[in-house]
Amino acid sequence: QVQLVESGGGLVQAGGSLRLSCAASGSISSINQMAWYRQAPGRNRELVAAISSNNNTNYANSVKGRFTIFRDNAKNTMYLQMNSLKPEDTAVYYCNAVIIRTWDHLTSWGQGTQVTVSS
Repeated sequence: QVQLVESGGGLVQAGGSLRLSCAASGSISSINQMAWYRQAPGRNRELVAAISSNNNTNYANSVKGRFTIFRDNAKNTMYLQMNSLKPEDTAVYYCNAVIIRTWDHLTSWGQGTQVTVSS
């Protein structure tokens, strides 16, 4: 079994910062791409940022210049540093990872962490 656990969400004022973490555990040989998604009430889940196994990154236009995704492969952990937060960043943030196991690979999701930005 593989588990992704997010942490670091919370309530922050506009202009503030938060750092999200996503730790993977279980039967893992390696982790390919990792990503953060978010879903606001009444909206579809959207990609926020993604990072490959060799640290190539891409970001949604709405967060470029404000958010930074990075990972620590030794700890099987991914992070999202969010600066200059805006009320429209309010959403449940989910981590996603493509896990490589000895016998297969699978796409795993975390349970989500709430980020609320007040104006």
